[in-house]
Amino acid sequence: MTRAIIKDAKRIVIKIGSALLTNNGAGLDRDAIDDWVEQIAQLLAQGAEVVLVSSGSIAEGIVRLGWKARPDTIHELQAAAAVGQMGLIQTYESSFKRFDRLTAQILLDHDDLANRQRYLNARSALQTLIQLNVVPIVNENDTVVTDEIRFGDNDSLAALVANLIDADLLIILTDKNGLYSANPDRHPEATLVGQAMASDTSLDALAGGSNSGLGRGGMVTKLQAARLAARSGCNTVIAGGRNPGILTAVTQGAAVGTLLTASQQPLAARKQWLAGQLQVKGQLVLDAGAVKVLTQQGRSLLAVGVNEIKGQFTRGELVSCINADGKEVARGLVNYNSDEAFRIMGKSTEFIADILGYREDDELIHRDNMVIT
Repeated sequence: MTRAIIKDAKRIVIKIGSALLTNNGAGLDRDAIDDWVEQIAQLLAQGAEVVLVSSGSIAEGIVRLGWKARPDTIHELQAAAAVGQMGLIQTYESSFKRFDRLTAQILLDHDDLANRQRYLNARSALQTLIQLNVVPIVNENDTVVTDEIRFGDNDSLAALVANLIDADLLIILTDKNGLYSANPDRHPEATLVGQAMASDTSLDALAGGSNSGLGRGGMVTKLQAARLAARSGCNTVIAGGRNPGILTAVTQGAAVGTLLTASQQPLAARKQWLAGQLQVKGQLVLDAGAVKVLTQQGRSLLAVGVNEIKGQFTRGELVSCINADGKEVARGLVNYNSDEAFRIMGKSTEFIADILGYREDDELIHRDNMVIT
């Protein structure tokens, strides 16, 4: 597998950490942000879809509040995040405005991605923003989280966002050039790991303890993030954010940073996850036409093709699609709960809003969230 796989990436999550965003503790490095934004604008002009995961709100808040050191208490950190988030999003907004690009602020916490319905709501919001050519800027919701529910680092958050939107590529920009065979600050002879499988357990020894190329814990979280992203088939590049034109170089397939590859394509990985790792919560009995559309044409399931609803389920849970003889033909994540599905079954999509008073999705199950069994 070569770097050419990166050049084919269309949907990209880019994570920039506090070490890069803050100018040696003097607040946001606006020149650096302008440079990254210009590169992102070029990617967007070339047809890429980009979601930006950005740290920096607490660091910026500390500077704005005039504090000399990072506080220890959670409520002070939350206050700093609230103040700093204003400066962070204003900086991105003004920088992207130079290229006539709209931005949107998305704040997430652990519950948003642990709760299936809120997960789908976050996914829908991000998907819609992407379709509207708006650049989503995601950060952890530091204003309301506590130590017990924090992601712990925005590397993990970026990987979860990559899973959330079915990204092809995750780029983690750091203050080092990637994963090294040893800590390059202590071992000048250390070599950069150019490419490896994200699942390669031998990388753990390079990322842990004194061998970490990013200091204590830094590279460990990035390796963990790459493995998390790989679950949905997303490849990861860890690269030095201060290198000129780094985002352009990475997306053009240049041999920069460390490429950690997934073992499967995104859709294949998602289908495998649907097929074997979730508990079925209910059943949809399909008519013959719907069975044919699903199994022979690879299309989504519409409410009009459903004759009966069995069991109780909520939006986003896994349901089994069966034919009139009770044989399972597919399974997937349903876009409506069992009560809503009962009310709209057998009805054309155009009538959903009239029946329910709203329409979450056109499909009862989208083909990307379905596997034929």
